[in-house]
Amino acid sequence: MRAEIVAVGTELLLGQIVNTNAQFLSRALAELGIDVYYQTVVGDNKDRIKQAIEIARDRADLIVFTGGLGPTLDDLTRDALAEYLGRGIVLHQPTMDKIEEMFSSRGVAFVESNRRQALLVDGASPLRNDTGLAVGNALAVEGTHYLLLPGPPREMKPMFTNDGSAWLRERLGASFALHSVMLKFAGIGESALEDLLIDLIREQADPTIAPYAKEGEVAVRVSTKASDPEDAARKLEGTLTEIRRRTADYLYAEDDVGIEAAVLRLLTGLRGTLSLAESCTGGMIAGMLTTVPGSADAFVGGVVSYSNGVKRKQLGVPEGLLEGEGAPGAISAETAAAMAEGVLAAMDTVYAVSVTGVAGPGSSEGKPVGLVYIGVAERGADTRVEKLQLSGDREGIRLRASKRALYLLWQVLTGRK
Repeated sequence: MRAEIVAVGTELLLGQIVNTNAQFLSRALAELGIDVYYQTVVGDNKDRIKQAIEIARDRADLIVFTGGLGPTLDDLTRDALAEYLGRGIVLHQPTMDKIEEMFSSRGVAFVESNRRQALLVDGASPLRNDTGLAVGNALAVEGTHYLLLPGPPREMKPMFTNDGSAWLRERLGASFALHSVMLKFAGIGESALEDLLIDLIREQADPTIAPYAKEGEVAVRVSTKASDPEDAARKLEGTLTEIRRRTADYLYAEDDVGIEAAVLRLLTGLRGTLSLAESCTGGMIAGMLTTVPGSADAFVGGVVSYSNGVKRKQLGVPEGLLEGEGAPGAISAETAAAMAEGVLAAMDTVYAVSVTGVAGPGSSEGKPVGLVYIGVAERGADTRVEKLQLSGDREGIRLRASKRALYLLWQVLTGRK
């Protein structure tokens, strides 16, 4: 089955809200084995909505609408579809009863326009709304399936998950759903990773291989359609095994998590603790780690040592490294190592990471923008330092430095240093 998602709402066209519904629905439909080929956004205009229906009907078996089911005059999705199909509109009494009861329980006078939220295209099956008032619509006409869902995500998501997906499954019968494994990589760029896998990507049929790039990390989704998880695992295993073999130095997870979560998993499993000494990243690494639930089991804390004074007093970096004739300076391999070792001792952790560099926009100590040094210290082992020359704006440099620092720690934790 081929699907098109039609999001209705002028506010989407104006950029006043982000269309997160389409992302959710694309994933949910893929899990049902339904391919989404197009996404359309149309304003609150009945004629343009009908035009969108006409276009979608020629290229999709399923049209999923979001928005335009509310009580106001610009909520036109239901009306447009009814007119397009030449059907009437009927009242869904259970929804009407729910609306009236809500007004009564609040001691508020009933507003007649709310009756619109209880209307169905004639012949449609109702989709219950557990978190709002507007009833959803589901109907099939001449081989085309239509789902009408509310616009607010807190209403749309449970409606689709509960009634919408069940209605689709009944019509799909025995089908092959999409099963995917998300592989996450760090320490390698998208083009370099693609080069490692280029023959697999060029020759792909089933499973399919799709790379995605983000700042400081790359993901590869390996997918197949199968009747059940066991069948999917059999179909995926050969491709996954070959990708693992080629990318072992960079593959940090086989689920959709960030490098920070993968590092914390390793630390927790090793019963290791971590401290940070951040200069140019300004606490960004600590922020990334503490977004992960349970991070307190491994992450002890950190020092944002932006000034040389803090580097000296809190981390014990020698004055001779920071200033004076012949000193390597705050932005140097020697200072990165001293920062990591200083915070390791101060916080009595098993591991420590330091970052010092020039995020820009101007140079510092006569050193270029993007020059970064990362230190990784481990109790009882030699400290590792890496020099980077990054490009981009200030925030991009800080983010890439943070991701790289976590990757270097991952290498140490997995014995790949």
